[in-house]
Amino acid sequence: MLNPNIILINAPVGALETIYLPAQGTERGVAVINHPNPTQGGTFTNKVIQTAAKALSQMGFHCYLPNLRGTGNSAGTHDYGRGETEDCIAVIDFARAQHPQAAQFVLAGFSFGGYVATFAAHQREPDLLLLIGAAVGHYDATQPPAPHVPNVHKTLIIHGADDEVVALAKPLQWAAAQNLPVIVLPESSHFFHGKLIQLRDTINRFVPTVLG
Repeated sequence: MLNPNIILINAPVGALETIYLPAQGTERGVAVINHPNPTQGGTFTNKVIQTAAKALSQMGFHCYLPNLRGTGNSAGTHDYGRGETEDCIAVIDFARAQHPQAAQFVLAGFSFGGYVATFAAHQREPDLLLLIGAAVGHYDATQPPAPHVPNVHKTLIIHGADDEVVALAKPLQWAAAQNLPVIVLPESSHFFHGKLIQLRDTINRFVPTVLG
């Protein structure tokens, strides 16, 4: 686990317990990274989002990892993605206000957190939408498409070939409707067991390319 600061961010239902990991080197932007489903034990200490945060921090992004409502010491109760989208937007607004000179904005999420990110991205459009093992096409609610940013579609999808929670067919179908590529990590489970280094290397390789 990272050793960052724990801060509280005001959201519609109260304070959200949030990990803040400062940018390393020259600051480039802000990243908000959402955790997996809290009803199945997902919190901001999850190794997948910690891996993503460390990689993005080393690229110069100030990283914010909130415990969304009802998770950990955050206020409120689990709302199946609806209220969590409001929470995510509150964290985005807070984070960007803290670093006005850090121009780029990455919105990321793992599993349920990726599901939340797709909704939030339509209200606070990111320079990069990073979806890791995202639960797209997984829940009953209608899933929005990825948002379009000016001139280019900046969505990066990374998924495990052997994902036992969100079957690979689901993000492939969601992505196909939008002509989006999907990066598939061979022999990788939903939680990327034994593949976190490969996940980190994939983020390091492709995020700078997408952001330009």
